[in-house]
Amino acid sequence: MRILECDGKEPSDMTHTFTLAFLQGQELWIVLLVILVLFGGKKIPELMRGVGKGVGELQKGLDEGKRSVDYSAKSEPADSASKTDDDSK
Repeated sequence: MRILECDGKEPSDMTHTFTLAFLQGQELWIVLLVILVLFGGKKIPELMRGVGKGVGELQKGLDEGKRSVDYSAKSEPADSASKTDDDSK
């Protein structure tokens, strides 16, 4: 099955990745029922707590990376300006 984007180009490989976002209605209920049967009612809160902590750590890492990039972008012009002043002497 080929999936084309609106402009007619081939989509990236990420488009072909199937996730829970494609599940709707009855399919989602079946998946939830299977999860309930596999893990049981007592394990699901622990599982979700672990997922929540993982998402929180991911968000912290993304924020830290963004701050690092912003800091290096702000400090880079100052470094290059001081180098040009030294070169002109």
